Amino acid sequence: MTGTLYGVGVGPGDPELITLKAARLIRAADVVAYHAGVGKQSNARRIAADLIPPGAVEEELVYPVTTQTTDHPGGYAGAMSDFYTECAARLRAHLAAGRDVVVLAEGDPMFYGSFMYLHDRLAAEFPTEVVAGVPAFAAATASAALPLARQTDVLTVLPGTLPEPELARRLADTDGAVIMKLGRTFTKVRSALEQAGRVQGSWYVERASMDVERVLPVADVAPEEVPYFSMVLVPGDARPGVARYDRTAPPFETNGAVAEPSAEVAVVGLGPGPDEWLSTEAAQVLAEVDHVVGYGPYVARVPQRVGLVRHASGNTVEVERAREALELALAGERVAVVSGGDSGIFGMASAVFEAAEDPRYADVAVRVVPGISAVQAVAARAGAPIGADFAVLSLSDRLKPWAVVERRLRATSQADLVLALYNPRSRSRSEQLAKAQAVLLEHRSPDTVVVIGRDVGRDEESLTVTTLGALDPEKIDMKCLLVVGASATRVTRSGRVWSPRFVG
Repeated sequence: MTGTLYGVGVGPGDPELITLKAARLIRAADVVAYHAGVGKQSNARRIAADLIPPGAVEEELVYPVTTQTTDHPGGYAGAMSDFYTECAARLRAHLAAGRDVVVLAEGDPMFYGSFMYLHDRLAAEFPTEVVAGVPAFAAATASAALPLARQTDVLTVLPGTLPEPELARRLADTDGAVIMKLGRTFTKVRSALEQAGRVQGSWYVERASMDVERVLPVADVAPEEVPYFSMVLVPGDARPGVARYDRTAPPFETNGAVAEPSAEVAVVGLGPGPDEWLSTEAAQVLAEVDHVVGYGPYVARVPQRVGLVRHASGNTVEVERAREALELALAGERVAVVSGGDSGIFGMASAVFEAAEDPRYADVAVRVVPGISAVQAVAARAGAPIGADFAVLSLSDRLKPWAVVERRLRATSQADLVLALYNPRSRSRSEQLAKAQAVLLEHRSPDTVVVIGRDVGRDEESLTVTTLGALDPEKIDMKCLLVVGASATRVTRSGRVWSPRFVG
C-alpha cells in the first residue's frame, strides 16, 4: 500500500478560516510538509500549528531563492525546477513507504501555490487529493468590505510581476481586478494603475485576515513598506470614465432642422500590424481620445495611457459596438472605434454609419481615419500585382447570400480584373474558397498567378506565389489574403509579381 498525497489549503492567515476537511486531514497526517523561505518561519505551518499531531513527521521545504537572482545555470526557473524535483523526491519516499503526506498551502493549493509543482511530479504515481482553501483575495475583499464584480463584470487576477505596459493594458481592459505578488513590484504596479486610470477607488490590503492586517487606499501606501503578502483590489463598479448613459431615452428629435454635429466618433484604421504602418493622423487621434472601442485584438494594439478606457468585444457584434461608441459620444466622451487594416475596407466604418442612421445619433459626426489595408500590404510584399485595375471581394457569406458572392466572382473573372479575396476560409466556412476557385477556373487559366499573404507585417508573415490551378484551399485560413492575378499579371525571374498598366 502506498500513501496518499494531500494538497491542503489552510487559508490566508486566520486559523479559523481553515475548512473542516482540511483540519481533519491535518490531524490525521503521518507527514506534514510545508514551504518556507531561508531563515523564515513557514506561514502555512504557523496557520495550522495547532492541528499538527505530535507524532507527525514534518518536512520543511526551504526555497533556494525567493527573487529572480541566482547563479543557477538555468536561472531562476531552473533553480526552482530543481528544487521542486528534490522536494518531490523527499515526499515520494514517504508515500512509497505507505505514509499519508499532507502538504500545507497558504490560501488555495492550486492558486499561485507551490503545491502545484509537487502535484505535477507526483500525482501520476500516487493517490492524490486537493482540498480547496480560502484564497487570500477572498479574505482581502472581506476585510475591505469591497465588492469586486457585479452582474456581468469581468474579474481579472494579475501578478504584479507582469511587465508594466502589459499590466496597464490589462487593468484598462477589465472591470474588476486583483493584483497579487506585490512587495518590490509595488512601485511598478502603482504606475500601471495610474496609466490605466484606476488608482482612485482601488484598495491595498496587507496580510489579509491576520492580526497585523492593514487596509488603506492605494494612493496612501508607502512603497517601501509593502511586503510580498499584500495585494491591490480594483473594484469593477469604480471603473472611471465609463459614460453612464440611458439607453431607454427617447430618440433624438431633429424637427426637420439640420444642425452642426456637437459630438464625434473617429473610426481609425490601425493598419495590418506593425507600429510603423500606423499613420501619423491615426496615432494623433488615438492619443487624444478617452475611449477606444473595437474587436479585442485590435483594442489590445492601442498603447495604454493615463485616462484611456478600453471597450473590447467579440468578432461578430460590429453594430452593437458601433452603438456603444455613438452613445459614449452623445454623453460627451471622446471616442475612437478601431479596425485592423483600413476601417473603410470590410472594417468598422460601415458598421458605424449603419448604426448612426438611427435619428438618435443625428448630432454625432463620424470621422473616418484611413489606414494601410491588408490588400496594400500583401501587394507591396509581392511586388505590384494591383498596379492596374483590380477588385476587392470578401468570400464571407455571413452578411450576403453566397449566390451574390458567386455572381460577383463571375463578373470580375469575365472582366479580367485582378481580384483580392478577403475572408477566404474559416472553420465555419470551409467550402467557400473551393467553390470560388471552381468559379474562377471557368473563366481563367489554371496558370493564373495567385499570391497568398499570411499575417503580413507580423512575425509569422509568409508569402506564397502559386497558380489558380495549384491553389490548395485546405492550406488557407482567416489569416490569409489572396490576390488572384489577371491574364496579364506576370512573375519576374526573382519571383516578384506585377500587373502591367496597359492591356493588349
